[in-house]
Amino acid sequence: MLRVDPRQRQRLIEIIRNLTERISEAKDNGWHGEVEGLTVSLNAAGKKLADLDRAARNHPGSTPLGLPGVRSGRSQ
Repeated sequence: MLRVDPRQRQRLIEIIRNLTERISEAKDNGWHGEVEGLTVSLNAAGKKLADLDRAARNHPGSTPLGLPGVRSGRSQ
């Protein structure tokens, strides 16, 4: 499974919005097969968005570890 780049979250929301509009149009025109296919895509996009949001909550950012220090002199 591919992971969505968190920077593409807004694009994923646009895709979901577009799919919703296309489903509505397909229903209006009686394109039942199209409705079914678009619904599968909409569900997958919704799951990706939920996964992206869950990952953001579980891993809010990087943890600064600092830089290792250099000891002067030798240990004997």
